[in-house]
Amino acid sequence: MILHYKDTSFAGRSMRWVFYGLCTGIFAFLLLPLVAIIPLSFNAGSFLSYPLAGLSWRWYASLLGPGDWVTAFENSLIVATGASALATPLGMLAALGLTRLPSVIRPLLVAVLLAPMFVPVVVVAVSVYLAYAPLGLADSYSGLIVTHATLASPFVVVLIGSGLQTIEPSVLRAASSLGASPPRVLLRVLLPLIAPSVLAAALMAFATSFDEIVVALFLAGTEHKTLPMKMFEGARDEISPLITAAATLLIFTSVILLSLAEAARRWRERLQAAQ
Repeated sequence: MILHYKDTSFAGRSMRWVFYGLCTGIFAFLLLPLVAIIPLSFNAGSFLSYPLAGLSWRWYASLLGPGDWVTAFENSLIVATGASALATPLGMLAALGLTRLPSVIRPLLVAVLLAPMFVPVVVVAVSVYLAYAPLGLADSYSGLIVTHATLASPFVVVLIGSGLQTIEPSVLRAASSLGASPPRVLLRVLLPLIAPSVLAAALMAFATSFDEIVVALFLAGTEHKTLPMKMFEGARDEISPLITAAATLLIFTSVILLSLAEAARRWRERLQAAQ
């Protein structure tokens, strides 16, 4: 309402400028530390300091060259891709099931499905470690993928559930009345309509897993270290511009994922307008 309401009086214009200034200050407070990291990744010196000793690609060459950093990046990609591939279909099925449940039972199941979003991650990490250690899953891709999928599934349920709210039930009933089986209605009618929400949910699951560190500290061994774990170890043992290079790559990865999510949102809006 504040953004759309136009008050041409002096007080209204003043309040608008105060509001814009406050928003600008908040965004600057949040984003400027991230922006300050990027130039440090090109520092030719070996210390994190301004002014820069010069410009160099040496830290990116060390980061992307053969070594532990590339292995950690590959591990993060494997785990995040697996977690997204597992959480997205399971979360979609859960969201579909919630839409068909009675209103009396639905809040209870919603609370259960969204619990990983609110339970402290360290509690989840300790519990999962105690459960996985006797099974031999504490130092494996499988344990990391399943746990990261569990942490990402609430976001998938919320995003796909919001997409399902925009679908008219009459469209699905019409497809069923024309002889389409439930699997065919799901694959040929419903899935194309909620495809933008599914894409956004998959991207969110990937980002959640790629950025997770607490569970990885408990479950990942020496052979399955993820990129956030490697950055944490580097910041703990020896701070160098190599960490800023890795952080810069993560920043640009996040920007790309957010851009894809925004494209999916606009795609969904165009589909809604066409209905």
